[in-house]
Amino acid sequence: MLRILHVAAEIYPLVKTGGLADVVASLPPALVKRGLDARVLLPGLPGILNGMLGLKPLVRIGPVFGAAIVTFYIGRLPGSGLQAYVIDAPFLYQREGNPYVGPDGQDWSDNHLRFALLGWAAAHIASGELDPDWQPDVVHAHDWHTGLVPVYMTQNPCLKAATVFTIHNLAFRGIFPLDCHFELGLPMSKLTPNGIEFRGKISFMKAGLVYSNKITTVSPTYAGEIRTPEFGCGLDEVLRDRGCDLTGILNGVDYEIWNPDDPVIGKPYSADNLHGKEVCKLALQSELGLSKHAEGPLLAVVSRLTSQKGMDLLLAALPDLLREGAQLAILGTGDGNLEAGFRYAAAANPEMVAVHIGYDEVMSHRFMAGADALLVPSRFEPCGLTQLYALRYGTIPIVRRVGGLADTVIDATPDNLRSDRTTGFVFDEATCPALSARIREACALYRNATAWQKVQRRAMLMDFSWDDSAANYEALYRSL
Repeated sequence: MLRILHVAAEIYPLVKTGGLADVVASLPPALVKRGLDARVLLPGLPGILNGMLGLKPLVRIGPVFGAAIVTFYIGRLPGSGLQAYVIDAPFLYQREGNPYVGPDGQDWSDNHLRFALLGWAAAHIASGELDPDWQPDVVHAHDWHTGLVPVYMTQNPCLKAATVFTIHNLAFRGIFPLDCHFELGLPMSKLTPNGIEFRGKISFMKAGLVYSNKITTVSPTYAGEIRTPEFGCGLDEVLRDRGCDLTGILNGVDYEIWNPDDPVIGKPYSADNLHGKEVCKLALQSELGLSKHAEGPLLAVVSRLTSQKGMDLLLAALPDLLREGAQLAILGTGDGNLEAGFRYAAAANPEMVAVHIGYDEVMSHRFMAGADALLVPSRFEPCGLTQLYALRYGTIPIVRRVGGLADTVIDATPDNLRSDRTTGFVFDEATCPALSARIREACALYRNATAWQKVQRRAMLMDFSWDDSAANYEALYRSL
C-alpha cells in the first residue's frame, strides 16, 4: 500500500484561513478511498490540539528551533477519522487567532522557526525516527509553510521517500532575512541563487520549488501562468527550469460539506427543484437587512477583500451594479481601505448593499445558497474554490479568465447559451468596464427566468468532486 504523508499548516474544520485548509481536509481521505495509506502532519496550533481525537504521545525532544520541549502526538481527525501527527511545541504554536500573524496584523517574527520545525519533523518522520511503525513513500508538502520539507530531506542522502510540493498561491513566498539560516540548521551550500536564496533573502517557497522531486499547482491554467513574468512573482525562471516536473491538478470539492442539502441553509433544494433556493435567498436578504423587492439579482462575495481578488474593481463597478437593480452582499476581511469603502456603500444603500466584515463558515454556506450569482473578479487565482462551491448551489459565477477560474467556468457566449453549456460569465481585462459589462449581461439574463434556471441547473450538475483529482495525484505518486 502506497504511503503518503501530507504536510500543511492548517486543516478544516480545526484551523482555516482559506482554501488550503479545505484541500488538506479533503484530498487525503479521497486518496484513502482509492486504497492509499494517507496521513497528515500538522503544527500544534490551539485549534488543532483541541480538536484532535485520541491523541497519543509518540516521542518528546528538545530544545529545537527555539522550543525547549517538543512532543509529537498521533491521533485522528474529526469527521474523516484520518490519522494525523501533531507537533506540540507550546513556545512556537500556542497562540490564539491567525496562525501566521499576530494581533497587530504583522507576521509573527519567528515564523521561520515555527514552519522550519514543521519541515524538519516531516523529514524525520520520513526517516522513521519519530514513528518507527510507519514511513511514507511520498511526502506531499503544501505551500510555503512547508517549503523546507524537501530541503531537510536532502540532508539525509539515505532517505528513499520522494517529495511533492504543491503551490497553493505563489504570491506568498515565505521570505525571511538571509542570516536566519543560522537558526534553521542549513548549510551555506543551500544559500545560493540555485538554492533557497531569493533576492538577497531566503524564500521557503523557492526552497520547495528547487528541492522537491515534483511540483504541482492547483489548476492547469495557473501552472502555465506562473511560468511567465506577469504571474511568476519573481520565481518564473525557476518554474520554467522545472517545467518538466510541474503539473497543474485542479482542486476538488467535498460535496458532503458543500451541497444544497446543507443543514445550515434556509431550505434544501436540487437541480430538479429550485424552489428552496428562493427560500434561501429571502432568508439571506432578511438576515442582512436587504430589500426583498429588488429588480435585479443578489450578487455575493465570499473572499479576502484585497486587490488580488479584484475587490477594488468591484468597488468601482458598484454604481453600475446598483443601476441594474442588483444587490450586493459581502462576506470577508482584508485591506482596511476596501473594508471602509464597502462599509460606506452599505451605509449609503442599506437595502441594496450589505457587508459582513470577518469570516463565518456557516454564513458562507448561506451566502452560497441564497445568492443568485457570485463575484470573483480576481487579478490572479491559482484555483479558487468559491466558484466551485457556487456552482454546486446553482449560484452563477461571474469571474475573470485567469487560473482555475478559466478552467472551471463556461462562459455565457451566445453559442454556449444556445447549446445549454453555460455555467457562468467570464471577462478578460482586469478593469472596471469589463467587470461592469458582464454584470449587466448577467442581470439581463436574470430577467429571463427560464434561461437563468437553465444555467443554474447546468451549473449544479457539474462534477468537481475529488475523484478525478485524487486519481491524478495517485498517478503522480506512483510515477515517483
